[in-house]
Amino acid sequence: MEDRLERKYGELKSRIASEEKAAIAFSGGVDSVLLLYAAMEALGDRAVALTVSLCAMPERELALAREFCRRFGIRHRIEKVDEFAIQGFGENPPNRCYLCKRALFTRMRAAADEEGIAFLAEGSNVDDQGDYRPGLAALGELGIASPLKDAGFTKAEIRQMAERLGLSAWNRPSSACLASRFVYGEEITPEKLKRVEQAEAYLEDLGFTQKRVRVHKNLARVELLPEELPRLFHKGLAGKVSRRLKELGFAYVTLDLDGFQSGSMNRELESGSMNKEPENGNMNEEPENDSMNKELGT
Repeated sequence: MEDRLERKYGELKSRIASEEKAAIAFSGGVDSVLLLYAAMEALGDRAVALTVSLCAMPERELALAREFCRRFGIRHRIEKVDEFAIQGFGENPPNRCYLCKRALFTRMRAAADEEGIAFLAEGSNVDDQGDYRPGLAALGELGIASPLKDAGFTKAEIRQMAERLGLSAWNRPSSACLASRFVYGEEITPEKLKRVEQAEAYLEDLGFTQKRVRVHKNLARVELLPEELPRLFHKGLAGKVSRRLKELGFAYVTLDLDGFQSGSMNRELESGSMNKEPENGNMNEEPENDSMNKELGT
């Protein structure tokens, strides 16, 4: 297992080293952290990190991305993008993720071109092939490379390799674009995104690791890891959470008894309650890869 992991990492670095320069779509999540670190080892200062700053990207994640690049001396280019200027984003149709990811990576492709870099890569892994990830179609259309997937890395192996390399992101919970918290068809606004960001930050500050606050109009559906659910009912914590989320603007606060589930908003699509074949055949997703939320960087 260990030898195979080292071989995969060697293949990853060799692939990147075959390029003159590399631009890495970087969110600060574990997938893009490992990819960027490999690019730094392979190319030195010829590797550049590209991060898209969005309302749908929590400020804490942007700060982590900045800190990683500062720590390792990697040049970091941040592109500010107004996702509400992307046609269809605010309306939140079932193919919103495809529309958004295509627009964001088109912007990053332009930034890489300005840097004179032909090779633009993101952090999808082989596990993403077995999940429903419509945004991946946009990557294929734009010719974005996925070296972790090409080297055969699974999510678990990415975490193992990151831990071996001493990268602190190795056990960081998976993240996803905040827009993935909204039921399909509900309008997304900057104010709603900020409300979700603040609600999830509050849960994180309370010590909950993997968490989501899903939005169904004025109702917040809280998802936590099953093993962390009992803690919510100790020392009045449930009441504190309810009060805080209502202060943020939710009228109702509920707990999902199934616990955290990636992409749980897709249940409506699976049940057939919404059209499963929108334009381009692309549906919404909650990516666990972290290339651009994860999740840029899932």
